[in-house]
Amino acid sequence: MAARPDVAAMHTARSGSHIGGMHGSVSGWGAEGGGWGGGCGGGGGGGMDATAPGYSKARYDEIVKGISSFLKKVGYNPEKIPFVPISGIEGDNMTERSTNLDWYKGPTLLEALEQINEPKRPSDKPLRLPVQDVYKIGGIGTVPVGCVQTGVLKPGMVVTFGPSGLTSEVKSIEMHHEALQEALPGANVGFHVKNVAVIDLKHGYVASNSKDDPAKEAASFTSHVIIMNHPGQICKGYAPVLDCHTSHIAVKFAELLTKIDRRSGNEIEKEPKFLKKGDAGMVKMIPTKPVVVETISEYPPLGRFAVRGMRQTIAVGVIKSVEKNDPTGAKVAKAAAKKK
Repeated sequence: MAARPDVAAMHTARSGSHIGGMHGSVSGWGAEGGGWGGGCGGGGGGGMDATAPGYSKARYDEIVKGISSFLKKVGYNPEKIPFVPISGIEGDNMTERSTNLDWYKGPTLLEALEQINEPKRPSDKPLRLPVQDVYKIGGIGTVPVGCVQTGVLKPGMVVTFGPSGLTSEVKSIEMHHEALQEALPGANVGFHVKNVAVIDLKHGYVASNSKDDPAKEAASFTSHVIIMNHPGQICKGYAPVLDCHTSHIAVKFAELLTKIDRRSGNEIEKEPKFLKKGDAGMVKMIPTKPVVVETISEYPPLGRFAVRGMRQTIAVGVIKSVEKNDPTGAKVAKAAAKKK
């Protein structure tokens, strides 16, 4: 999972063909593009000119009902999402209202996009920058690349990369080939770290300010999980792949702590034997390899995840608590050692 977008717009296919891909596309979009309290969403019912009959309100209502059902599962309120019937070929409802869709009284696609407010940037929080890629650039050196999720990244800052605990100094920052004096949340940047080999950094590592709540390895974490798609029962010991920020690792469902009523949020069963499709529960998870995750309350972008398996989204969740390892003997680059 790469950096999450602020806004996601989904275009549904013409008559009938949206149903087959709904479990994968809609579920994944909802989980990554803004579910569980993040971002804004919009839906576009495409190909309205190709429905039978053309510009069918019944077809539009079918799309809205089907997609709303899925988005509710990942924390959206569908009443706050505009569903705009459009035709790209004919231009209906793209920028101007269409007489072919006179039964629709909502905004055009352009109006719906213009009504979206830019989210508040959490620059007041400690730095968290999940690493997307790492490059070796001639004449410069090692350059990690990623999107600032919280806090501010500045040249001269000593950063700690979790989960390894590697510490180094940021020599320079660039975005679109222009030098920056600071990088704020939402900025996709590359930054040069001195005396660090490319092999010492990996996709999924998280850069943080070494002097302000540095990122640490998670030993285990407890999560509120909703099972989206699974053909059977998920039991203790289940080991799927988890996507959280830029990390992609296997985790073990070590304990099924409770089953939760999805409507009220109340506990309905302690230590359930299994969870199945449609169930919600609290689960203790243990990563199989070192990883950084955070609680949804402290660092929201690092506290949401999707569980993958069988080429689909099995579950989505938010992290409620994290038990962290405190690294000992972590490597410190020479430049960082001099700064201390």
